[in-house]
Amino acid sequence: MSAANLVTSVNAGLAVALESDERVVMYGQDIGRNGGVFQATAGLQERFGERRVFDVPLAESGIVGTAIGMAVAGLRPVVEMQFSGFVYPAFNQIVSHVARLRNRTRGSMSLPMVIRMPYGGAVRALEHHSESMEAIFAHVPGLKVVIPSTPHDAKGLLLAAVRDPDPVIFMEPKRLYHSPQQEIPEGDYELPLGQARVVQEGDAVTVIGYGGQMRDIRAAAAHLKRQDIAIEVIDLRTIYPFDQETVVESVRKTGRLLVVHEGPRSFGVGAEIVSFATEEAFMYLDAPPRRLTGTDTIIPLPASEHFYFMQPEHIVDAVLELIET
Repeated sequence: MSAANLVTSVNAGLAVALESDERVVMYGQDIGRNGGVFQATAGLQERFGERRVFDVPLAESGIVGTAIGMAVAGLRPVVEMQFSGFVYPAFNQIVSHVARLRNRTRGSMSLPMVIRMPYGGAVRALEHHSESMEAIFAHVPGLKVVIPSTPHDAKGLLLAAVRDPDPVIFMEPKRLYHSPQQEIPEGDYELPLGQARVVQEGDAVTVIGYGGQMRDIRAAAAHLKRQDIAIEVIDLRTIYPFDQETVVESVRKTGRLLVVHEGPRSFGVGAEIVSFATEEAFMYLDAPPRRLTGTDTIIPLPASEHFYFMQPEHIVDAVLELIET
């Protein structure tokens, strides 16, 4: 075991992927010599060479487009979008080709590739640097969308994503990159994609989240526990395909549901989970399911950013309102 924060665990996972499979290559803007904006790839070019980890021009469409060709040819490319807000020039490649190749070839071909990107706000960044648009990718058939919230999960999920036969969008909450360290296994391990984690068991309310919002959910859970209120906390980890069995089992147990995410409210991940829970556990619900989300606005620039995000006290208030309903 070794101590790591989320960004160093990502780095460790990438190193294991490169070491264990010579087909793995990694590239993006400044990820080689400089180790990336957040140092997620620091030291990898020196260790594995410029043919395995390298820099490319500022051209997101070209980055993803060439990765498609590499994956078809038998490699396992892991490409980085410097920020999730920069991915849109590559969206045509992702929607038109990355997500469709298996269907287009009736299963005879797949694309084992990973598109990594820091996502989310709360770091006082500029426009296009703080967005939480994961629902866009979750709406595209053919993509898997993974968002870790802990160092342990980040490494294990990343290794599973690299080895998956299909394309994975791997979104890393940059507000958690330098969060407190956690003991993670050294060497190689995987965590299954599509499987949520029950962070805390409880019977009062099911609270579901993922990524950057999990820190606030855990803080709210600790506050409520001091009031003898035990909520069940679920970290989705994979938002598509999400773990339907764990979600419905928990909602049937608690009878109440709150979904928390920082992405915009309308047509978001929370809406999908609330809809699913209502369809599959309606007779078990003691109160209407709720969403606590970002607003339907572009995330504000740094001076007003704090108005956009849910704080632990907002989650506590929403839980108490659900209990009293």
